[in-house]
Amino acid sequence: MTVAAISWSAANARRMERQFLRTPAKPGEAGPGDVVDAMLAAQAQVPSAAELSVGLRMDGATRQDVRDALWGEEPSLVKTFGPRGTIHFLPAAQLPMWTGALSAVPAGPSPFKAGDRLTPAQTDEIVSAIGAALDGARLTIDELSDEVVARTGPWAGDLVMPAFQGMWPRWRSVMHLAGHRGVLCFAPNRGRKVTYTRPPTSGEPPLPAEVATERLVRRFLYAYGPATPREFAKWAAAPGGWVADVFASLASSGEIEAVEMDGEPSAWVVAGDTDFPGEPVRGVRLLPYFDAYVIASHPRERLFPGRAYERALAGGQAGNFPVLLVDGVVAGVWHQRRSGRRITVTVEPLAPLSTGQERELAGQVERVGEVLEGRAELVVGAVRVGAHA
Repeated sequence: MTVAAISWSAANARRMERQFLRTPAKPGEAGPGDVVDAMLAAQAQVPSAAELSVGLRMDGATRQDVRDALWGEEPSLVKTFGPRGTIHFLPAAQLPMWTGALSAVPAGPSPFKAGDRLTPAQTDEIVSAIGAALDGARLTIDELSDEVVARTGPWAGDLVMPAFQGMWPRWRSVMHLAGHRGVLCFAPNRGRKVTYTRPPTSGEPPLPAEVATERLVRRFLYAYGPATPREFAKWAAAPGGWVADVFASLASSGEIEAVEMDGEPSAWVVAGDTDFPGEPVRGVRLLPYFDAYVIASHPRERLFPGRAYERALAGGQAGNFPVLLVDGVVAGVWHQRRSGRRITVTVEPLAPLSTGQERELAGQVERVGEVLEGRAELVVGAVRVGAHA
């Protein structure tokens, strides 16, 4: 049985509210770890964009606050391999859930030739070697490679994995699994070199697979619901059939319930979580590359209406452009160029802005500068930079 119909506008307003996009967190209300927890995770393959994603959700925060949360004495964030195998900031307090859930997602078909693939036993041996090498250490990728090969065998170092300008050793094909299993994360750079270590831990092991995956689904629905199993599967890069089984288990135990959204009775929320804002979103926001909100929110055609669907998506993929939001939907793209402390923010609206919206946009640009610890200036015009890979 479904509850009363929910409009997409109300769902969108609740998503933005819960992610501190409607009103940024006040000082003392939520720190970087809490904010990323509200987002579930912050994609961080572009580090400055991830810092901006988090900082914009906190009143008065800067990128240094995010860095302190990552590298300080009591870190509340961990930089590691998250959903979709991509680099993310994850809340340290939720690592037992994340490692349990990510390790449980069935692997897809291997892209490597049969002779280059790792067996399950070899994968386990490499992950164990990575964890042992990083215990109490901070290693560059070359140092880690030497340790893994020394602890396993020459086969792990065979150059069989296509890379940007050459070939990588075989063991790196499962490096992300070491992150998923909780034995690898990023450490502060050594000069310009990336380093790795073991994640900070409270001693809690990964949650059991079923407990962790069901908890992650509930957390996803709280942050981005109403949502469908297909939308969760896309976000998690998980097999559709496996996700359908997880949803079915949660539904049968009464932990999630189906709702109607814009006439479609196929979306889900956490059981009893059916209160939605009465007012739609108003105002202007700037979101950087790969912001969690645009990646996880569906349906795409509602968040990217009209021209935005072609201009602000890359073949239907969200996150590859920084976006301008007007009243909760994508209404343009933007780009920033930095020279010392000067940051030029070029914004390309897809429709004329009102005088009030222009003032809000100027305020958002100023806030971007504050987060990035620079002086931002606004230029309204065409963005010539293409989509990020």
